[in-house]
Amino acid sequence: MKGWYFLMKKILITISMLITIFLLIKNEETLMIPEESIRFRVIANSNDKKDIEVKEYLVSEIINNESEIFNNFTINDSRESITNNIDNVEKVVSNTFKKLNYDQKYNVKYGINYFPEKEYKGLKYNSGYYESLVITIGEGKGNNYWCVMFPPLCMIDEDNISDAEYKFKIAEIIEKYIIKNK
Repeated sequence: MKGWYFLMKKILITISMLITIFLLIKNEETLMIPEESIRFRVIANSNDKKDIEVKEYLVSEIINNESEIFNNFTINDSRESITNNIDNVEKVVSNTFKKLNYDQKYNVKYGINYFPEKEYKGLKYNSGYYESLVITIGEGKGNNYWCVMFPPLCMIDEDNISDAEYKFKIAEIIEKYIIKNK
């Protein structure tokens, strides 16, 4: 009899998960970034072509040269990695500016930082204060690049970012209701 009970429980949980997944995919107004997350943001000096090009190049340099801060399995590992490598991030910024002959001040800040509301691919991300690594270039009045460092979604192709976030939510649901309830 117990075997039947557990089978029915798994079937009900699976049906609930499918309904939840369907609702997540159909509701494109909001997409949940996990509560325990760390964001990454680079704000351009202005929307001048040169400033935007430098911002984009800098993002690429940081992701390529400091990949260890983007590839952690726990949020605490990610926090420790960012804290231990903040000087390296500043060096990447400084070296990039020298290489590009770009004379702007910059500020690298890890902590709780403000993010404005953003809509991306039809998905709305609420404004608020979030744990994040933010690099502000010059006056910081230009467009910005942002992604989620933990869980490591920055390393995923931007064209597939919404799919990756849905898959992450699905993994959370599976882990929470199937694996832990065994």
